[in-house]
Formats: sequence, structure tokens, C-alpha cells
Amino acid sequence: MFKKALSIHLIMASEFKRQNSARPSRGTNNRILSVLKPKKRSTFLGAEKQSFRANSVSNKTAKPSKEKLFFTFKTTKDIQVSDRIIDQVIGQEDAVNVVKKASEQRRHVLLIGEPGTGKSMLGLALAELLPKEKLVDILSYPNPNDEYAPLIKTLPAGRGREIVMQARFQGASLFRNQNVLMFIIAIISMLVPWWVRAKYNSDVMFAAFFLGGMIFLAAFVIFLNIGKKMNGKVLLPRLIVDNFRRQHAPFYDATGAHAGALLGDILHDPFQTGGLGTPAHERVVAGMIHKAHMGVLFIDEIATLQPSTQQELLTALQEGKFAITGQSERSAGAMVRTEAVPCSFVLLAAGNVETVRHMHPALRSRIRGYGYEVFMKDTIEDTPENRKKISIFVAQEVRKDKKIPHFTWEGVQYMIEEARRRANRKGHLTLRLRELGGLIRAAGDVAVEQKAAFVEKKHILIAKKTARGLEEQIADKFIEQKKEYEVIVVTGKKVGRVNGLAVIGSGSSYSGIVLPIESEITPGGKDSQIMATGKLGEIAKEAIINVSAIVKKFFGLDIQGKYDIYVQFLQTYEGVEGDSASIAVATSIISALKGIPIKQSIAMTGSLSVRGEVLPVGGVSSKVEAAIEAGLQQVLVPKSNLKDIVVDADRLKKIKIIPVENIKEVLKEALDWKGKEDVLRKILKA
Repeated sequence: MFKKALSIHLIMASEFKRQNSARPSRGTNNRILSVLKPKKRSTFLGAEKQSFRANSVSNKTAKPSKEKLFFTFKTTKDIQVSDRIIDQVIGQEDAVNVVKKASEQRRHVLLIGEPGTGKSMLGLALAELLPKEKLVDILSYPNPNDEYAPLIKTLPAGRGREIVMQARFQGASLFRNQNVLMFIIAIISMLVPWWVRAKYNSDVMFAAFFLGGMIFLAAFVIFLNIGKKMNGKVLLPRLIVDNFRRQHAPFYDATGAHAGALLGDILHDPFQTGGLGTPAHERVVAGMIHKAHMGVLFIDEIATLQPSTQQELLTALQEGKFAITGQSERSAGAMVRTEAVPCSFVLLAAGNVETVRHMHPALRSRIRGYGYEVFMKDTIEDTPENRKKISIFVAQEVRKDKKIPHFTWEGVQYMIEEARRRANRKGHLTLRLRELGGLIRAAGDVAVEQKAAFVEKKHILIAKKTARGLEEQIADKFIEQKKEYEVIVVTGKKVGRVNGLAVIGSGSSYSGIVLPIESEITPGGKDSQIMATGKLGEIAKEAIINVSAIVKKFFGLDIQGKYDIYVQFLQTYEGVEGDSASIAVATSIISALKGIPIKQSIAMTGSLSVRGEVLPVGGVSSKVEAAIEAGLQQVLVPKSNLKDIVVDADRLKKIKIIPVENIKEVLKEALDWKGKEDVLRKILKA
């Protein structure tokens, strides 16, 4: 059956290739940002065009035939979803293979990657794969020789509760006779006063015998209770780790846990003397390292643990057991220390690249020496097989939520389109699926609100507007305010002023903004470098230095010892970091130096090399969307970023995208050269 299916797929692929090679070119429209149709990168730009209308880089794509998919469906209800957690991890094949090996050999794993890529799900999958037959219950017993050193005992899973119940019955039987005696004394204490009154006919003697009997009864009760506290034979064991009826190996998420919750603790007892205090063994609280015995302990952002806590975690990993003591020096529990408690767990630690820098070296060495380190992917290639995985992910999220309807085929294709946009990398799909899952649920809520049977593309579009991230909301407010006070100008021409583009946020949670930049040339010539203001970061400052090399290359003799150059990033109170505004800075300086106006209807983004080449930058789709929102008519982007632009076709019709390869092309498009043609020729010859 497998060979037959493979042969059918190969026939379909060869037939598609034959049809595609025989089909005449339809321009750029049908070859960029398609949802499922394979793309020919060599023909993406067609005939070396330097500019074209925005609709030529739109995602308006003819609907692909369902026969060309690896599988067909009408709604996500038709997509089969595995019940195993390990099979629900999308796009992380390397990490999945490592987790499978770790479950077989009980190895530790360190996962490094961006949030939302499936690290915690891999931890759950690891716990699911581990065998459960070795699970145990752990009890703490009083130590007759040292009450501050409770004893520890392990039993097969499920036996702990039985032992505690048996101890309770045994303890109750020891005082059964005392209870009967107390009942008899209580009856006598009640009857004797009445007998005395009847015999001696004296109310005074009645009152005296009644009060005396009550006092005696109360003293007897107190004596019995103190006896229970003082007699070690009736002290019950405490079940500190309970695996009763557990179907899988335990999984505990210790992310952000304090030392007591992670390593165990001894509760404080204010009544430590006089026999009224709680016995030490009853105040023992197991930590997550003990509860995860023979299971999985997951710690995200492990570097946020205190160094001392990381050191103690390392000890637990090495020894496979760790004694419990009070974590606060001011607590009575600090005087108590149990026997070593078993804690043989598999550690699955996670974090980002910064985690590696701040992690305890010995702890990382232990994981690397007895396990694996995996760098999680945040994107996967945009192939039919991987689009299928995104479709399965949509079906998984619908089933997990249990409150939203299934997605139609069209809705799933738009979610694939959204995965491509969020990847911020040409030819790839995002694996930051937590944010994508948020959009799935938001679209489902819209469909429920509209009482729709299925989630369609229109519901996703509404959800994108109503469930925008904070960065997008802040960016909209930023642009609105800057336009209101004319900080952002989108019409006319101005010397030394340009509309740059930037993003706020990080990862896939960012939004584009328009960044106005102004330059001024003053007499002087004492400053050897360009003076830039606007709370610039280190990378932004270095980018300004690169720009100065280009300016000196074109006009070095004109400004040497004569002028100083000042650049201002307007109202960037939050600061500026990165080099994506390099072409905007260079354009602004050259405009101010030569008095050539810049078209304010143009925005631009791109990095520059010291030789004037325009280099690719990140967040191009968000920057183009910001330019559209601001009402700009044209946007200059690095030619190598062209395939990264994933914006709705209807919106892209509002703007013209111009790909550029070097600073000469940028200046030619952005400046109004009327009357300054000689300067342009000088630049082009340089």
C-alpha cells in the first residue's frame, strides 16, 4: 500500500512539473506568497525590474486544486488527530527524536528556543513515554531517637494510603480503653452530685460535688490529649508523595517555583515546646523534585533560579536523592532535616539563548554529559508536507479548545498564509504556534458569536482586528498621534527629511511604525563623525558610522573641514536599535547636504554596507503594513526581502513596492532631482 501511495504521489508530482513547465509565465502575481503552489525562485522577479505596482507582490493566488494536496478535507473535522502528545508536536522532528531517546534511556534534555515553539509539550510527551511501573509512594515517619531527623520510607505506588489508614486504625485502638474509662467517669461525675443531694439533702454539697466532678473530668481529658502528643507510638506517618492510581509517569512544571516548592520544605511550628507542637515528620512537605521521582521535571527559563538553588538541583541530579529541610533560617523548620528522599527524575530544562549565558556551568555540564541539548526551530520550510502539518495543528487546537467550531478548507489555507507572514523569512512557515493558536481561538470566538457552523476566512480577518497584540495597538496609536501633530508627513517634498520604517516588539509579536528622520548641515567641520540623536542603541550607532563612509565616498571633498552633520530620529523616546534605518539616514543626509528635496510620499527600510549595498532586514511585512496605515504611496525595500512580504492583496493595492539593491537606486527613487541632475550623475558614476 505504501509503494502504491508513493507511486501515485510521484506521478502527480511529475504531472504537475510537466504542466507547470508548459504553462506560460503569468507575471509575479501568481508566483509570490501562494498558499500551496510550489514557487520557482529563479523566475520570481521576472525580467530584472527595479519597480512594479504593489499588486504584483500581492498574495492574490488562484485557489490550488485539492488534488495537488497530500490529503483532502472539507473541514478540520475530517483531519485525524493523534491522541499521543509526542505526535502533536509540530515541526520539531529533531527534538521529538531526542525526547524519544531520552524516554528510553532516561536522559536529561535542555531545549533552547523562542517561546511558543513546543518546549512544554515535549516535556509532557516525555512523561507520557516513560514507563510507570516503578512509581513509588514516599512517607515520612517519626524518628524515636531524634525528633528533628524524620525517617523516610518508600512503598509501591498506591500502598502509601493503605499504610496511613492502617496506622490511623491502630492509633485509635490504643486509646479505646481510655475512651471507655472517660465515658464511665463522665457518667459517675454526673450521677454522684444527684446521689449526694438525695442522701444529704444539701444543695451546697450538690454544687461542690458537681463542680469537682467537672474539674476532674476536664483534667482527665487534658491528660489524655497530652498523652497522645507525648506518646510516639500513636504518631501517624505522613504521605508526602502520593502516586495513587497514576496512569503515567509524573510530570511537574517547576517554572518560576521558589526554593521551597522545588526542593521541599519543613513548615514552621509556632508551638515548639510543652508537647503542644506538631511533630516534625508531620510538617515535611515534598518538593517537586521528589514528586517527580521516576518522572519528568520541567523547568522553563531555568536560569531565573537562584545560583544556590541551581547548585542544590545539581546535587539532586547527581545523587538521585535529596534531604528535605526548612528553607527559611527564621523558621522552626530550619532545625529539621529528613533522611535523603528519592528524587530520580528526568530533567527537561528550557529557555532562550540568554539562558545558556546565565545558567550554572556545572548544571549545564551535567545535562550535556548525561543527556542532550537541542536548539528548537522557530520556522520550517514552506512545503506541501509542512503546510499539511499546519493544517493538523489547526485541527488539534479546535479539538483541545472544545468550544469553537471547526475550520473550513479556506479558513485553514488562510491560517497557513498567516503562518507564512509570521515566519518573517522567505519560503518558511512559523513554528511559534502559541500565538497562531491564539488567533485560531479568537477566530473561533467570532464564529460562535455569529452562530456560524464553521470558521471561515472572514472570521479570521475580524479576529485579526479585534484580537490585536499590544504592539499593534501601540503602533496604531503612535502613527495616529504623529499624523495628528504633523510629525509624520505623507505628502509634498522636504529637504533633509525622510520617512523611515521600524518595528516595535520582538519575535512574532511586533508591529511596524513610521520613523521620521531629519538631517541638518551646519558650518564647522570639527566633528569627524556624524552626530546622531534619538536614544540610539549600540547597533544603531554603528550603522550611522557605516553611513558616514558612504557620504564621504560621494562628497568627502565637499564637506572636509567645512560642515558638521547632525541626524535626529524624531520623538523616539522609547529608543532606536538596529540598522534597518541606514538607507533612510543616508538619504536624509545627502538631501540636506545638496539641498535636494525628498518625496514625502515615500517610506523606506534597509540596512547598508560600507560599500553602499542594501542588505536585508527583519519585519518587512509589518513595516509595509505601517506604511499603508500611514497613507504613504511608495515603499523602498531591499530586493532580497521581496519574498518576505506577506500582506493581504487588497491592502497591497494601496501602495507601490520598489525593490532596491544599492544606495544609488534608493537616491534615484526617493529624491526629486529636478535641477540637480549633475549631482545624480556624479553619484551614479561613483
